[in-house]
Amino acid sequence: MTGGFAFRGVVRTAAAVLAIAALLALGSLLPQSNPLSVSPFVVTLAGKYLAYAMLALAVDLVWGFVGILTLGHAAFFALGGYAMGMYLVREIGARGVYGNPDLPDFMVFLSWKALPWYWWGSDHFVVAAVLVLAVPGALAALFGWLAFRSRVGGVYLSIITQALTYALMLAFFQNGLGFGGNNGLTDFKDVLGFDLHRPATRAALLMISALVLAGAMLATRALVGGRFGRLLIAVRDAESRTRFLGYRPDQVKLLVWVVSALIAAVGGALYVLQVGIINPGEFAPANSIESVIWVAVGGRGTLSGAVMGAVLVNLGKTLFTAWLPELWLYGLGALFIATTLFLPQGLMGLGRHLVRRRAEVTPEITRPAGDAA
Repeated sequence: MTGGFAFRGVVRTAAAVLAIAALLALGSLLPQSNPLSVSPFVVTLAGKYLAYAMLALAVDLVWGFVGILTLGHAAFFALGGYAMGMYLVREIGARGVYGNPDLPDFMVFLSWKALPWYWWGSDHFVVAAVLVLAVPGALAALFGWLAFRSRVGGVYLSIITQALTYALMLAFFQNGLGFGGNNGLTDFKDVLGFDLHRPATRAALLMISALVLAGAMLATRALVGGRFGRLLIAVRDAESRTRFLGYRPDQVKLLVWVVSALIAAVGGALYVLQVGIINPGEFAPANSIESVIWVAVGGRGTLSGAVMGAVLVNLGKTLFTAWLPELWLYGLGALFIATTLFLPQGLMGLGRHLVRRRAEVTPEITRPAGDAA
């Protein structure tokens, strides 16, 4: 697949995301008696799928283009969510159960006397937005610098990334850390003064999520589409040879790793705005493993496939858990095995195969011999 065609594919996928989100957002603003009306539940689900698509895009960037099989990207996703959740909790103010304008309800319940220093400024949206990027970005930079500088790779790196997110999950379960413990952060009421439960706010959040996802897709495609993209493929396929040519694979990996973490963190922030809760369960290693399955199903190293895989698999999860909830995990495992065995390039690879096969079997239409012009 040529670079130009690949770029057009990403543009088409981004345009489709915006178009579908716009239709759902407009439908949610129609009266419920209108046959074209869309329920708030569907709007929330769509927004959650788009947030997950951001996580899948982040995983595809490091796995598909640099060959880093990450099993811990849920850590950056959850940290971004907690940073946004801190702001949303502070936005509640005196409207909480205990009426304390300075401390969130869970801190009052646990007899906290003052706000921890790492919560300072979290009642401002700008500070929260900076934290969404700064905290996961700093963690990714530190982790990546230590791992890539030591030339840790392969299955060892995958295990370390999984250990990272598991350690964070255990830490955030502790009440003493100051993030709500097992219950996490919830009961959000508004953002920037807009009621989170109003249909107009939900529609706006869906469109914002679609715009951010489309922008992330185009920015990521620009990153991997030129000479730097070819360098990423070289690092993935022949790291030793790339190092011999004078490049620094550790620095290349670190840069892409941090960018990927930032994309995942923004997805986590959007996720919290859509679903209205963030708890330590979002750090669970199973969430990182699921994101790898999304990318594998859609097509590793395609960007568009990662987005498609995240949306389709989570849509299937929603339907499957409603019909046969006890069988969902078996179905997910079977889907991953079937994709590995029969669709190693995912749905995007299947689509390219069908297009190529159609082009091969379509006879060329020519003018019969001797036919006059």
